[in-house]
Amino acid sequence: MNKIAISILIVFFVMVAFFSIHNYDATTVDVPFSGTYQVPKIGLVLFSVMSGALLMLIMVALRDTKRFINNYRNVKMQKKEERLQGLYSRAINSILANNREEAREILEIVLREDPEHTDALLRMGDICSFLRQHEKAAEYYKRALNSSAGKNMEALLRLEEQMEALSRWDSAITYAERILELDPDNLSALESKRSILEKLERWADLIEVQKSILKLEHLPDRGAEEARQSGYRYEYARQSLEANELERAGKLFRQVLKYEKDFIPAYLGAAEVLLGNTEADEAIEFLERGYAQTRSAILLVRLEDMLINLGEPDRIIKLYQGALDRNPNDPVLKFLLGKLYHRLEMIDDALETLRGFESAENFPSVYGLLGELYMRRERYEKSARSFKKAVDMQPSKLFYCCSACGHLSAEWAGRCPGCSKWNSYAFNLYGRNKL
Repeated sequence: MNKIAISILIVFFVMVAFFSIHNYDATTVDVPFSGTYQVPKIGLVLFSVMSGALLMLIMVALRDTKRFINNYRNVKMQKKEERLQGLYSRAINSILANNREEAREILEIVLREDPEHTDALLRMGDICSFLRQHEKAAEYYKRALNSSAGKNMEALLRLEEQMEALSRWDSAITYAERILELDPDNLSALESKRSILEKLERWADLIEVQKSILKLEHLPDRGAEEARQSGYRYEYARQSLEANELERAGKLFRQVLKYEKDFIPAYLGAAEVLLGNTEADEAIEFLERGYAQTRSAILLVRLEDMLINLGEPDRIIKLYQGALDRNPNDPVLKFLLGKLYHRLEMIDDALETLRGFESAENFPSVYGLLGELYMRRERYEKSARSFKKAVDMQPSKLFYCCSACGHLSAEWAGRCPGCSKWNSYAFNLYGRNKL
């Protein structure tokens, strides 16, 4: 007991003694269930004070006992957390050492003692995912998501990945959207959602997702993302064209050309829309303007088919000749014109056009056509030599080559199946990858 407490007690007893001198008479106290008693007033005061003091002592004792119990629990919990953290650190070291089996055993010990240990649940999910046990991985990530941490961004991202690995596209999109609810600018979630929508060919939704990506300030390659948006618009337009929704398709194709004036697939698509609306003349004029803009031989080949079908071969011949006048050394244009002459049974004109290729060693596609032309003129020796040069090549076959990855294809496509780039195909006379 310190000096202040002693001083207070002395003062208190002095005051009680002083009041007892002047208040020595008794007072009546009625005790329930016991009777009535005569008690000195000062005694009643002392009883009241002592009762209050006793009550306070009991309250202080209860408080201190509770504090002791809480401190004991906290110390015990802290020791447990330190031990579990030590085990978790060992598990991480095992993962870094590529010893996942040992890491799994240690993490299982952690989870037996603390089933809601979020980090341990996440790492167990990572191990299962690495082992391609995607169902188990998803279960661990769900437990991490529902643990005390709650709304764990890493758990949501991992769950989206597992749903994608399990081809549960709707669930994967749901998790990606939950991430975006928490963080609308999360590029990883946007890219994951975009990847899934591409697999599902939901082009209209992809356009909206890509708009959200393009709104982000910091993008690794904004130009590539803008080109991707043009590709999505093209795919949506192509899908609309196949569904005979010509008005929407035409609008989308022209939107693509508004942003990328050399997007060849959009020119071809827009021309198909015009043909679908029985506007053949407008389609031809549109492709002619497109060729003037892009100088793409692919547009010339499409014009060739359209004009021959309309019975106007002279018009396409003039287009080819005009293109060669501007670029007389272009081998693709020469080959295409020679092939057109062959198609029109103009054998001498075809041979004259292709004459310069006879000494070339790089164009097997041309040799097959020359072999056919010489055969038509019964010049069998030359025909045999040409076919020999074109051995293992399909006669008169003109290949397409992706300018981005070098993928070769006998069929035209708006998007390269090799690298998924749009508007990357060009003619290839070599019959092999030249990149």
